[in-house]
Amino acid sequence: MTIAHHLREKLLSALTGLGVEVPVPDRVQVTKAADLRFGDFQSNVAMILAKGLGRNPRELAADLQAAIDTDGLCDLSIAGPGFLNFTLTDHAWADLARSQWESENLGITPVTEPRTIVIDFSAPNVAKPMHIGHIRSTIIGECLARVAAKVGHRVIKDNHIGDWGTQFGMVTWAWKQGVDRNRLEGEPLQELLRLYRTASDASKENEEIREECRAELVKLQQGDGENLAIWNECLELSKKGLEKIYRRLDVRFDHWMGESAYNDALAPLVERLEAEGLARESDGAVCIFSGETDVPKNDPFKINRDGEWQDYPMIVRKNDGGFNYATTDLATVEYRVREWKADEVWYVVDFRQGGHFAQLFDTSKRMGYRDVDLVHVSFGTILGKDGKPLKTRAGDLPQLEDVLNDAVKAAREVVEEKSHLETLAEKAELAELIGVNSVKFTELSHHRMSDYVFDLEKMVALEGDTAPYLLYSYVRSRSIFRKLGESVSLRGESLKVSENSEVHLVRMLTRYSDQVHQVLEDYRPNLLATYLLEVARAFHSFFEACPVLKSEGETRESRLILCDLTSRVLQDGLALLAIPVPERM
Repeated sequence: MTIAHHLREKLLSALTGLGVEVPVPDRVQVTKAADLRFGDFQSNVAMILAKGLGRNPRELAADLQAAIDTDGLCDLSIAGPGFLNFTLTDHAWADLARSQWESENLGITPVTEPRTIVIDFSAPNVAKPMHIGHIRSTIIGECLARVAAKVGHRVIKDNHIGDWGTQFGMVTWAWKQGVDRNRLEGEPLQELLRLYRTASDASKENEEIREECRAELVKLQQGDGENLAIWNECLELSKKGLEKIYRRLDVRFDHWMGESAYNDALAPLVERLEAEGLARESDGAVCIFSGETDVPKNDPFKINRDGEWQDYPMIVRKNDGGFNYATTDLATVEYRVREWKADEVWYVVDFRQGGHFAQLFDTSKRMGYRDVDLVHVSFGTILGKDGKPLKTRAGDLPQLEDVLNDAVKAAREVVEEKSHLETLAEKAELAELIGVNSVKFTELSHHRMSDYVFDLEKMVALEGDTAPYLLYSYVRSRSIFRKLGESVSLRGESLKVSENSEVHLVRMLTRYSDQVHQVLEDYRPNLLATYLLEVARAFHSFFEACPVLKSEGETRESRLILCDLTSRVLQDGLALLAIPVPERM
């Protein structure tokens, strides 16, 4: 139970003791104080209930102040029109920090009702390198997966790769014209991209080649042996190239269930949709139309054109008999519910796909999947320094591998200038860690729906709200134990706090469980990133104000415990962001 929940229980008990009936108990809340000058926690319950009781809010607050049994946990005061403020005692803070330090999981409260959550993220197209646009889905999805698992949910990470579609007709055509086997082995994604671009450029200029590419795709879809062999090789080589990037990002998946995994389910699915009256033919295609259960402006199957609401159906079988990603996504929902028993499915996908997911979720419910929560975890755009979507000089999206390499290069300059490491190998390893994870932290430190400017110089800086600052904070919190040069035996009963900087550090550290849980309330990793920065700042203030090794006895031991607890929270929190820590910088 968190501090706020504990204080809320005491507040409810006091209300009962005063004979005050609470019509809606959920309205009785204790929250973190907006201004620490007035206390650590506060409640406006007196103002909420006073009017219904015909009483003055401050008088009711005073009665509650006298009635609450704090057990020495906090001091109570009243502010403004009737705010009840709770200021924890130094002894209470020490007890909370001790409990957290002695806990293997740092006091993170597990959920009472674990859910099976499928997280669909990253999902690049096969036969093409990942570009900068994939970083948001990949990193946000990995972080949410780690946090959900941390609090006790059963998490299934699925990389729903685009491994079946138009691009394979083009790649197959170009492959037959001449594939570079040596490059295919060394740089598979770059060679496959070359093949795709060769076919794409040629088909734009020559209608015959465009038809030949389409013919290759049809042969593939019909099970032609040669084309299937090329497709399988493309798939394996692509996965090899993608895995290289994922290892670098420290991202792992439980499944790679691409679009092709559902091919056999698509025709029966469409037949069933037609039989059940959920889909019908329109202009040769099979479409799903509105269920007509909502007003047009809230209906994903309606669109306003020239002031009139018109049908905007979801196509599940094209007029040429082919299927599309809408059909595949419906089959995917069925599979995840049937085979994985999903309670929730989170789609970490660009905000521009919002209309598609609104139709998908509506259709899924009409198909009977009402017990599974389908969520579109959308995100914004990465911008260049010019404030426009980030692109190369050629107008393409930068390849993710190039971006990471540039970040490592920028980090290497910082390492060369400021690192105390001695060998070239150590410096190269640190530059890789800082560079890659600076990109990841910048992503996670912004609200997922906000656009942000991609600025490598700021990302790798040791000062500011950056990954290097957090990594340095961790290293500093551990450096004191290296200086001791001996095995340190610490006892929890020695932990006491009295200095303001000690109390503030403990105040930040003991919020860890709350912050981890809050990430999942609106799928916002930036809340955890911001919290870790606050912990780091509190630690540096404590470290400057409170000598550790120069202190003696229990004071020294207590401060060592605070250093140890800080390092554990930083390391654990960064791990949830998929960021490893170095031991030296």
